[in-house]
Amino acid sequence: MTTPPSTRPASRTYDAVIVGGGHNGLVAAAYLARAGRSVLVLERLDHTGGAAVSTRPFAGVDARLSRYSYLVSLLPRKILRDLGLEFQVRGRTVSSYTPVERDGRPTGLLVGGGERRTRESFARLTGSEREYAAWQRFYAMTGHVAERVFPTLTEPLPTRDELRRRIDDEGAWRALFEEPVGVAIEEHFADDTVRGVALTDALIGTFADAHDPSLAQNRCFLYHVIGGGTGAWDVPVGGVGALTDALADAARAAGAELATGHEAVRIDTDGQTAEVTHRSADGEHVAAARHVLVNASPRELAALTGTPAPPPAEGAQLKVNMLLDRLPALRDPEADPREAFAGTFHIAEGYEQLAAAHAQASAGSLPAAPPSEIYCHSLTDPTILGPGLAARGMHTLTLFGLHTPARLFAGDNDAVREDLLKSTLAQLDAHLAEPIADCLATDADGRPCIEARTPLDLERDLRLPGGNIFHRELSWPHTQDGTGRWGVETAQANVLLCGAGAVRGGGVSGVPGHNAAMAVLEATR
Repeated sequence: MTTPPSTRPASRTYDAVIVGGGHNGLVAAAYLARAGRSVLVLERLDHTGGAAVSTRPFAGVDARLSRYSYLVSLLPRKILRDLGLEFQVRGRTVSSYTPVERDGRPTGLLVGGGERRTRESFARLTGSEREYAAWQRFYAMTGHVAERVFPTLTEPLPTRDELRRRIDDEGAWRALFEEPVGVAIEEHFADDTVRGVALTDALIGTFADAHDPSLAQNRCFLYHVIGGGTGAWDVPVGGVGALTDALADAARAAGAELATGHEAVRIDTDGQTAEVTHRSADGEHVAAARHVLVNASPRELAALTGTPAPPPAEGAQLKVNMLLDRLPALRDPEADPREAFAGTFHIAEGYEQLAAAHAQASAGSLPAAPPSEIYCHSLTDPTILGPGLAARGMHTLTLFGLHTPARLFAGDNDAVREDLLKSTLAQLDAHLAEPIADCLATDADGRPCIEARTPLDLERDLRLPGGNIFHRELSWPHTQDGTGRWGVETAQANVLLCGAGAVRGGGVSGVPGHNAAMAVLEATR
């Protein structure tokens, strides 16, 4: 049970105390401070940004990598405009490249580089024009949904019926909201590789089969194809940390207090006023507030308020960061590495391969052919490399592996991580003319510039429950039982959830932060 505020003296009373200085907390802080509210942000780490940070992970090497979150799609331009942020993204000229072997020869599917080249690539891989025509129809459907749904993310939650009417396409509604997305993919496409490329958007950070009756994969797919009203995934200039740096600057400039090294340990509230107990190096403190916004997982919210914990969450991804002396050559003679790695480079992500990997992981084993995808940030934005590194041909690679649930690492996280990394890179090497290990740069101590993070690593480092990058299963972007007007409400009237676990949370979007701030402003006008 949540307890009323105590009689202990508070250090100061604020209009809002925000627990967690990740990007959503900073968005909320900036909105509220710009509206004249007094705001305190408490961050347990020594820096703000949460999972949306850029760091130099390799000793003595001046390369600033987006360490956990990589690309930007769901961040509304409305937030950038409202907060006056100096933050830019760049579009990728290539959407994806998928290397495969057909009839004993290396080839691949290129999506991007112009309509003609994409059409030719489909025809070369599949032997006809059919799959490309189906691709155009399928993504015209998702594009229509994106145009209608994305603007609603920063509005009060629509009801299910309201969203259905807004989409105004019963075929699209059925395909994305009612039937497993595997049905639509199989209806549209015949080629295994094409099917797999389409399905991957349903599996990023989500452990599910194409036909999972829970439709968890549909919700994941939806959020991956609606960003910006187009579904495009862009490269953050300066790394994703440039966004959180800009947000922190905006919040401070508006008058918000950002207290790093302060860990919230308890929230007491009577629904009207609240107190947040927090600890720092110099002891325990209490901050009083009219509203508390929790930019942490629902599990952390429950622990802070003493309320029942939500169902356990589980992540299912491998994250790998690399720095290369050079991009590797590919076995496909038609593929230019600078083009192939500029988009999303799909590895072992055929439709049947994805199904097999899910089945093996569900049975308790690492996938024999771990699926993953890679992209090279520095091809689009070389500013993340220090002086001289780009001129020497050095590049970053970020890899995101699928279907590796946290349960597989429970016995020996370090050993399983090593085994998974080895087999994942072997799948990549199968499509390269030279091993990726031969292309890795070395740090100041002579060690290869590569780091890997499992779900258990993310839980330890970032307190993501079970390593789940969305904090819990993604929600539909419409009202459900108990979701409230903005999708940020909790059982305590003046405590709001403003992190990825809110309705319409997940990804680098700022949407939950915006919506929590709007809920506070509505309540206090």
